[in-house]
Amino acid sequence: MAAVPRDAGSGPAAGARFFCTAGRGLEPFVMREVRARLAATQVEYISGKVFFTTCPDLNRLKKLKSAERLFLLIKKQFPFDVSSVSKGRMCNEMQRLISDDPESWLNAISIWKNLLELDAKKEKLSQRDANPLKRNMGENDIIIAKKSKTEIQENRECQLEKQMEEEILEQGNVITEREEVQEEESEKDVAKAVVAHNQGDLTFRVSCRCSGAVAKTFTAQEIGRVIGIALMKQFGWKADLRNPNLEIFIHLNDVYSVVGIPVFRVPLASRAYIRTAGLRSTIAWAMASLAEIKAGAFVLDPMCGLGTILLEASKEWPDVYYVGADVSDSQLLGSRDNLKAAGLEDKVELLKVSVVELPFPSESVDIIISDIPFGKKFKLGKDIKSILQEMERVLHVGGTVVLLLSEDHHRRLKDCEESSSPSRSQGSHTGEPGSEKCLNPEEKPGMSETATSSFEASHQGCLDQMPPFGSLVPVECYSVSLGKTGACICKYKKSHSSGLAQACHHRPGSSPCASAGRQ
Repeated sequence: MAAVPRDAGSGPAAGARFFCTAGRGLEPFVMREVRARLAATQVEYISGKVFFTTCPDLNRLKKLKSAERLFLLIKKQFPFDVSSVSKGRMCNEMQRLISDDPESWLNAISIWKNLLELDAKKEKLSQRDANPLKRNMGENDIIIAKKSKTEIQENRECQLEKQMEEEILEQGNVITEREEVQEEESEKDVAKAVVAHNQGDLTFRVSCRCSGAVAKTFTAQEIGRVIGIALMKQFGWKADLRNPNLEIFIHLNDVYSVVGIPVFRVPLASRAYIRTAGLRSTIAWAMASLAEIKAGAFVLDPMCGLGTILLEASKEWPDVYYVGADVSDSQLLGSRDNLKAAGLEDKVELLKVSVVELPFPSESVDIIISDIPFGKKFKLGKDIKSILQEMERVLHVGGTVVLLLSEDHHRRLKDCEESSSPSRSQGSHTGEPGSEKCLNPEEKPGMSETATSSFEASHQGCLDQMPPFGSLVPVECYSVSLGKTGACICKYKKSHSSGLAQACHHRPGSSPCASAGRQ
């Protein structure tokens, strides 16, 4: 079932089933966030997806920062067995996703409509409060003009819908990938969904992803066609590839089958307040969330680039003194543009300085968060050691460092282990408490429901490979994906004063953080 049962006439469901897509390695961050931000229950995961139950409130759901996209769950089950079944029989099995349990589809559609209708009502009330006085002159003419325009548009849409329905039945071309990323499109979805009161009025399209054995037997287009035909037969919906009321998302692979409805047209990871993208916003937020930022803290990104980490941190934790540093004029200019576009130029100070010559007193910084550049363009080599030594110097005892490190940097730090470094304190592992449930499809309740989280094992394994660096003791480590390459989010705590911090570190012309002029 897509939703927790609710009383008739009570408005939106008290609890609905959702899932988020997440970058590889970010699943534990999403799990923690939905619990903390949404008071979510029944939190479970599969690779790349996190499932949870929460109150369907769009304003709260929009605030998720670690997830890529958000879906209302219709169905999840074990994968289709394509090894010993004919293609025709497989098509029948796929159609049973709809025909065997139409109630779950209708429940999900009802929740989806309620979400959008409530959001549209709030928007109208907001606009009414903002514009209490409206012109009366020419009002009737405007209404008549709008009606005429609407009638013309409806005739065109009707013709288009008929064409699309013929295409899906004759040519089987129902799937297209969603590429729209504008907020105006999202508003159109709300308006169209509110108009479509009856199930038969809905228009839809199917977006499909498949991999593994299923992908060797079917193309995404073929699967979309099969599902599309089943939906038209079962519910009387009409296909519309260009501007549907509803999009159905289906993902089939060798591990699971998942069907859902995108809650927002624009992905959660596409931040409207970031003008120029640098580091992936979800990675930046995850790093900031590990740093335990408190009000009044001094937070430094000594290699800030375009400022994505500072943007995500200052949006979430505003009552903090943020400083970004970089040696590149172009990067600092991009960072200033991003901060200005987000309205945060007064929240973050930017300095042109080298990461190995920071103009701050020893033990003056509370938190350091930074993406250490890597790849062909950035060849730090052994400089990673001097970079961490300078971070160690300016960080006060008990302070936190959160770094995004390449696998090569990770190996170099291991090679730099000093025999005099203190052992890692016991109990420093702070992963997800207890074991998490793996995906156990509702259709087969006989399966085990207490599988140990693989994140725990991979988290601890990565942590075991992290030696202390001077006074910096490893606390947490997560392997994450940056697209074609992998990296590690590593958290350190400073356990004691380092040798470099015995004397206050000043340079001619430099000044302590407290007296630094804001740019």
